[in-house]
Amino acid sequence: MHLPLTGQLKQVHDPVIIKDGAMYYLFHTGNGISVRQSPDMLDWKMAFPASVFRSVPDWALEKIPGATNIWAPDISYYNGKFHLYYSVSTFGSNRSVIGLVTNKTLDFKSDDFEWIDEGLVVETTGAEDYNAIDANLVLGDDNIPWLSFGSFWSGIKMVRLDFETGKRSAEDDTVYELAQRNVNSRSVEAPFMMKKDDFYYLFVSFDFCCRGSDSTYNVRVGRSEVITGSFVDRDGVEMMDGGGTQVTFPNDRWKGPGHNAIYSEDDTDYIVYHAYDVDTLGAPTLRIAPLVWDEDGWPSLQAVESQENRL
Repeated sequence: MHLPLTGQLKQVHDPVIIKDGAMYYLFHTGNGISVRQSPDMLDWKMAFPASVFRSVPDWALEKIPGATNIWAPDISYYNGKFHLYYSVSTFGSNRSVIGLVTNKTLDFKSDDFEWIDEGLVVETTGAEDYNAIDANLVLGDDNIPWLSFGSFWSGIKMVRLDFETGKRSAEDDTVYELAQRNVNSRSVEAPFMMKKDDFYYLFVSFDFCCRGSDSTYNVRVGRSEVITGSFVDRDGVEMMDGGGTQVTFPNDRWKGPGHNAIYSEDDTDYIVYHAYDVDTLGAPTLRIAPLVWDEDGWPSLQAVESQENRL
Protein backbone atom coordinates (compact mmCIF):
# COMPACT_ATOMS: atom_id res chain seq x y z
CA MET A 1 0.00 0.00 0.00
CA HIS A 2 1.35 3.42 -0.91
CA LEU A 3 2.14 5.83 1.89
CA PRO A 4 -0.53 8.52 2.44
CA LEU A 5 1.58 11.45 1.30
CA THR A 6 0.53 15.06 1.83
CA GLY A 7 1.93 18.51 1.09
CA GLN A 8 3.88 19.58 -1.98
CA LEU A 9 3.96 16.43 -4.10
CA LYS A 10 3.47 17.73 -7.64
CA GLN A 11 6.05 18.51 -10.32
CA VAL A 12 8.39 15.82 -9.03
CA HIS A 13 10.50 13.95 -11.61
CA ASP A 14 13.25 11.42 -10.83
CA PRO A 15 12.99 11.47 -7.01
CA VAL A 16 15.54 10.17 -4.52
CA ILE A 17 15.35 10.33 -0.71
CA ILE A 18 17.92 10.40 2.09
CA LYS A 19 17.76 11.19 5.81
CA ASP A 20 20.03 13.55 7.73
CA GLY A 21 19.39 13.84 11.45
CA ALA A 22 15.62 13.87 12.05
CA MET A 23 14.75 15.18 8.57
CA TYR A 24 14.10 13.39 5.29
CA TYR A 25 15.25 15.16 2.14
CA LEU A 26 13.91 14.62 -1.37
CA PHE A 27 15.98 15.62 -4.39
CA HIS A 28 14.48 15.64 -7.87
CA THR A 29 14.83 17.03 -11.38
CA GLY A 30 13.79 20.65 -11.65
CA ASN A 31 15.18 24.14 -11.33
CA GLY A 32 18.80 23.41 -10.42
CA ILE A 33 17.95 20.14 -8.60
CA SER A 34 14.95 20.86 -6.41
CA VAL A 35 14.91 19.94 -2.72
CA ARG A 36 11.95 19.13 -0.48
CA GLN A 37 11.92 17.95 3.12
CA SER A 38 9.73 16.05 5.55
CA PRO A 39 9.90 15.21 9.26
CA ASP A 40 8.08 11.91 8.77
CA MET A 41 8.46 10.91 5.08
CA LEU A 42 4.73 11.66 4.67
CA ASP A 43 4.19 15.44 4.65
CA TRP A 44 6.49 17.20 2.19
CA LYS A 45 7.31 20.87 1.67
CA MET A 46 9.96 22.81 -0.19
CA ALA A 47 13.26 22.97 1.64
CA PHE A 48 15.41 26.05 2.13
CA PRO A 49 17.29 26.58 -0.03
CA ALA A 50 14.84 25.05 -2.51
CA SER A 51 17.53 24.02 -5.00
CA VAL A 52 21.14 22.87 -5.03
CA PHE A 53 22.23 25.06 -7.96
CA ARG A 54 21.21 28.55 -9.00
CA SER A 55 22.07 27.73 -12.62
CA VAL A 56 23.79 25.12 -14.75
CA PRO A 57 27.50 25.05 -13.77
CA ASP A 58 29.78 26.89 -16.20
CA TRP A 59 31.94 23.81 -16.82
CA ALA A 60 28.85 21.84 -17.86
CA LEU A 61 27.59 24.60 -20.15
CA GLU A 62 30.94 24.63 -21.93
CA LYS A 63 30.52 20.94 -22.69
CA ILE A 64 26.75 20.99 -23.30
CA PRO A 65 25.85 24.29 -25.00
CA GLY A 66 22.12 24.93 -24.84
CA ALA A 67 21.54 23.01 -21.61
CA THR A 68 18.89 24.74 -19.52
CA ASN A 69 18.42 22.43 -16.55
CA ILE A 70 20.00 19.78 -14.34
CA TRP A 71 18.52 16.30 -14.28
CA ALA A 72 18.23 13.06 -12.36
CA PRO A 73 19.98 13.56 -8.99
CA ASP A 74 21.31 10.68 -6.92
CA ILE A 75 22.17 11.27 -3.25
CA SER A 76 24.24 9.07 -0.96
CA TYR A 77 26.40 9.44 2.14
CA TYR A 78 29.82 7.89 2.51
CA ASN A 79 33.36 8.90 3.47
CA GLY A 80 32.07 11.65 5.77
CA LYS A 81 29.95 13.61 3.30
CA PHE A 82 26.94 13.56 1.04
CA HIS A 83 27.58 12.82 -2.62
CA LEU A 84 25.02 14.13 -5.10
CA TYR A 85 25.51 13.06 -8.70
CA TYR A 86 23.63 15.00 -11.38
CA SER A 87 23.23 15.05 -15.16
CA VAL A 88 23.38 17.84 -17.73
CA SER A 89 22.19 17.16 -21.26
CA THR A 90 19.57 18.21 -23.81
CA PHE A 91 16.49 16.12 -24.53
CA GLY A 92 17.11 13.26 -26.95
CA SER A 93 20.88 13.76 -27.15
CA ASN A 94 23.71 11.62 -25.83
CA ARG A 95 26.08 14.55 -25.63
CA SER A 96 25.88 14.53 -21.85
CA VAL A 97 27.82 14.85 -18.60
CA ILE A 98 27.47 13.55 -15.08
CA GLY A 99 28.82 15.80 -12.35
CA LEU A 100 29.30 15.55 -8.60
CA VAL A 101 28.50 18.00 -5.84
CA THR A 102 29.22 17.30 -2.16
CA ASN A 103 28.14 18.61 1.23
CA LYS A 104 28.99 17.71 4.83
CA THR A 105 25.39 18.21 5.95
CA LEU A 106 21.92 18.78 4.54
CA ASP A 107 20.91 21.08 7.43
CA PHE A 108 21.17 24.60 6.01
CA LYS A 109 21.35 26.02 9.55
CA SER A 110 24.67 24.27 10.14
CA ASP A 111 27.93 26.17 9.66
CA ASP A 112 29.12 23.17 7.63
CA PHE A 113 26.34 23.50 5.05
CA GLU A 114 27.91 24.24 1.66
CA TRP A 115 27.44 22.56 -1.70
CA ILE A 116 30.84 22.14 -3.38
CA ASP A 117 30.77 21.29 -7.07
CA GLU A 118 33.46 18.69 -7.74
CA GLY A 119 32.94 18.84 -11.51
CA LEU A 120 32.97 16.18 -14.21
CA VAL A 121 32.68 12.46 -13.45
CA VAL A 122 31.52 10.83 -16.71
CA GLU A 123 31.07 12.32 -20.19
CA THR A 124 29.60 11.20 -23.49
CA THR A 125 30.44 13.38 -26.47
CA GLY A 126 27.89 11.97 -28.91
CA ALA A 127 30.41 9.58 -30.43
CA GLU A 128 29.66 6.84 -27.88
CA ASP A 129 26.83 4.33 -28.16
CA TYR A 130 25.59 5.11 -24.63
CA ASN A 131 24.44 8.15 -22.68
CA ALA A 132 25.94 9.68 -19.51
CA ILE A 133 22.78 10.60 -17.59
CA ASP A 134 20.75 9.05 -14.74
CA ALA A 135 23.63 8.27 -12.37
CA ASN A 136 23.32 6.04 -9.31
CA LEU A 137 26.02 5.21 -6.76
CA VAL A 138 26.24 1.90 -4.92
CA LEU A 139 28.91 0.73 -2.50
CA GLY A 140 30.07 -2.77 -3.37
CA ASP A 141 32.37 -5.24 -1.66
CA ASP A 142 35.19 -3.68 0.40
CA ASN A 143 33.31 -0.33 0.24
CA ILE A 144 34.27 0.16 -3.40
CA PRO A 145 31.94 2.76 -4.97
CA TRP A 146 30.41 2.11 -8.38
CA LEU A 147 28.34 4.39 -10.58
CA SER A 148 25.68 3.01 -12.89
CA PHE A 149 24.09 5.27 -15.49
CA GLY A 150 22.49 5.29 -18.89
CA SER A 151 19.47 6.13 -20.95
CA PHE A 152 18.38 4.59 -24.28
CA TRP A 153 21.13 3.99 -26.90
CA SER A 154 22.94 0.77 -25.90
CA GLY A 155 21.53 0.82 -22.37
CA ILE A 156 22.77 0.81 -18.80
CA LYS A 157 26.50 1.04 -18.04
CA MET A 158 28.61 1.12 -14.88
CA VAL A 159 32.08 2.39 -13.95
CA ARG A 160 34.21 2.02 -10.85
CA LEU A 161 34.83 5.13 -8.75
CA ASP A 162 37.64 6.22 -6.46
CA PHE A 163 36.56 6.15 -2.80
CA GLU A 164 38.30 9.40 -1.89
CA THR A 165 37.32 11.57 -4.84
CA GLY A 166 34.02 10.06 -6.01
CA LYS A 167 35.40 10.33 -9.57
CA ARG A 168 36.47 7.63 -12.05
CA SER A 169 38.89 5.09 -10.61
CA ALA A 170 42.41 4.91 -12.02
CA GLU A 171 42.49 1.21 -11.11
CA ASP A 172 39.70 0.14 -13.46
CA ASP A 173 38.62 2.14 -16.50
CA THR A 174 36.23 -0.51 -17.86
CA VAL A 175 32.73 0.56 -18.87
CA TYR A 176 30.65 -2.43 -17.77
CA GLU A 177 27.38 -3.30 -19.53
CA LEU A 178 24.41 -4.06 -17.28
CA ALA A 179 21.17 -3.89 -19.29
CA GLN A 180 19.87 -3.06 -22.74
CA ARG A 181 16.80 -3.34 -24.98
CA ASN A 182 16.50 -3.72 -28.72
CA VAL A 183 12.78 -2.94 -28.92
CA ASN A 184 10.55 0.08 -28.28
CA SER A 185 13.25 2.59 -29.25
CA ARG A 186 15.76 0.82 -26.97
CA SER A 187 13.99 2.45 -24.03
CA VAL A 188 15.75 1.50 -20.81
CA GLU A 189 17.10 4.09 -18.37
CA ALA A 190 17.28 5.35 -14.77
CA PRO A 191 19.23 2.55 -13.03
CA PHE A 192 19.16 2.15 -9.27
CA MET A 193 21.14 -0.64 -7.60
CA MET A 194 20.89 -2.01 -4.06
CA LYS A 195 22.44 -4.92 -2.15
CA LYS A 196 20.13 -7.24 -0.24
CA ASP A 197 21.28 -10.51 1.26
CA ASP A 198 23.33 -12.34 -1.38
CA PHE A 199 22.25 -10.31 -4.40
CA TYR A 200 22.67 -6.96 -6.05
CA TYR A 201 19.32 -5.81 -7.44
CA LEU A 202 19.25 -3.57 -10.50
CA PHE A 203 16.08 -1.53 -10.98
CA VAL A 204 15.56 0.24 -14.31
CA SER A 205 12.72 2.00 -16.12
CA PHE A 206 11.31 0.75 -19.42
CA ASP A 207 9.41 2.74 -22.05
CA PHE A 208 8.59 6.45 -21.99
CA CYS A 209 8.34 9.24 -19.41
CA CYS A 210 7.49 12.90 -19.79
CA ARG A 211 4.25 12.52 -21.77
CA GLY A 212 1.85 13.31 -18.96
CA SER A 213 -1.09 10.92 -18.84
CA ASP A 214 0.22 9.25 -22.01
CA SER A 215 3.46 8.18 -20.31
CA THR A 216 4.22 4.45 -20.41
CA TYR A 217 7.13 4.27 -17.92
CA ASN A 218 7.35 1.19 -15.68
CA VAL A 219 10.03 -0.15 -13.31
CA ARG A 220 11.74 -3.49 -13.93
CA VAL A 221 14.25 -5.44 -11.83
CA GLY A 222 16.91 -8.11 -12.17
CA ARG A 223 19.59 -9.41 -9.85
CA SER A 224 23.13 -10.73 -9.75
CA GLU A 225 25.52 -12.12 -7.13
CA VAL A 226 28.27 -10.03 -8.75
CA ILE A 227 27.97 -6.25 -8.90
CA THR A 228 29.08 -6.08 -12.53
CA GLY A 229 26.55 -8.72 -13.62
CA SER A 230 25.18 -10.49 -15.38
CA PHE A 231 21.75 -9.50 -14.08
CA VAL A 232 18.78 -11.80 -14.71
CA ASP A 233 15.07 -11.45 -14.04
CA ARG A 234 12.73 -13.85 -12.22
CA ASP A 235 12.33 -15.92 -15.40
CA GLY A 236 16.09 -16.20 -15.90
CA VAL A 237 16.23 -13.75 -18.82
CA GLU A 238 19.37 -11.64 -18.80
CA MET A 239 18.86 -7.89 -18.64
CA MET A 240 21.39 -7.54 -21.45
CA ASP A 241 18.83 -9.47 -23.52
CA GLY A 242 15.95 -7.19 -22.57
CA GLY A 243 14.98 -9.00 -19.37
CA GLY A 244 13.44 -7.35 -16.32
CA THR A 245 10.63 -8.38 -13.96
CA GLN A 246 7.97 -5.67 -13.78
CA VAL A 247 7.59 -3.94 -10.39
CA THR A 248 5.34 -0.90 -10.97
CA PHE A 249 2.08 -0.96 -12.92
CA PRO A 250 -0.19 1.88 -14.06
CA ASN A 251 -3.82 2.10 -13.03
CA ASP A 252 -6.77 4.34 -13.89
CA ARG A 253 -5.31 7.33 -12.08
CA TRP A 254 -1.54 6.83 -12.01
CA LYS A 255 0.22 6.54 -15.37
CA GLY A 256 3.87 5.97 -16.23
CA PRO A 257 5.14 4.95 -12.77
CA GLY A 258 8.92 5.07 -13.12
CA HIS A 259 12.42 6.46 -12.50
CA ASN A 260 12.66 4.92 -9.07
CA ALA A 261 15.02 5.02 -6.13
CA ILE A 262 15.06 2.77 -3.06
CA TYR A 263 15.19 4.15 0.49
CA SER A 264 15.79 1.65 3.31
CA GLU A 265 15.04 2.19 6.99
CA ASP A 266 14.15 -0.06 9.95
CA ASP A 267 14.23 -3.24 7.87
CA THR A 268 11.81 -1.78 5.32
CA ASP A 269 12.75 -0.96 1.74
CA TYR A 270 10.66 1.80 0.17
CA ILE A 271 10.37 2.33 -3.56
CA VAL A 272 10.34 6.04 -4.40
CA TYR A 273 9.23 7.10 -7.88
CA HIS A 274 7.10 9.51 -9.87
CA ALA A 275 3.85 8.84 -11.69
CA TYR A 276 1.56 11.03 -13.78
CA ASP A 277 -1.70 11.92 -12.07
CA VAL A 278 -4.69 11.78 -14.43
CA ASP A 279 -6.75 13.71 -11.88
CA THR A 280 -4.42 16.71 -12.18
CA LEU A 281 -3.94 16.72 -15.95
CA GLY A 282 -1.00 14.33 -15.86
CA ALA A 283 1.15 16.20 -13.33
CA PRO A 284 4.29 14.26 -12.31
CA THR A 285 3.77 13.34 -8.66
CA LEU A 286 5.79 11.78 -5.85
CA ARG A 287 4.83 8.20 -4.89
CA ILE A 288 6.32 6.04 -2.10
CA ALA A 289 5.47 2.45 -1.21
CA PRO A 290 7.10 -0.32 0.83
CA LEU A 291 8.50 -3.24 -1.12
CA VAL A 292 7.54 -6.79 -0.25
CA TRP A 293 10.17 -9.51 -0.75
CA ASP A 294 8.92 -13.04 -1.46
CA GLU A 295 10.53 -16.25 -0.27
CA ASP A 296 12.61 -16.42 -3.45
CA GLY A 297 13.99 -12.93 -2.86
CA TRP A 298 12.03 -10.97 -5.47
CA PRO A 299 10.50 -7.55 -4.72
CA SER A 300 7.01 -6.28 -5.48
CA LEU A 301 4.71 -3.54 -4.27
CA GLN A 302 2.23 -4.52 -1.60
CA ALA A 303 -1.09 -5.56 -3.09
CA VAL A 304 -3.75 -2.89 -2.78
CA GLU A 305 -7.50 -3.15 -2.80
CA SER A 306 -9.27 -1.71 -5.81
CA GLN A 307 -10.37 1.44 -4.01
CA GLU A 308 -6.74 2.19 -3.18
CA ASN A 309 -6.09 2.77 -6.89
CA ARG A 310 -7.52 6.23 -6.44
CA LEU A 311 -5.09 7.17 -3.65
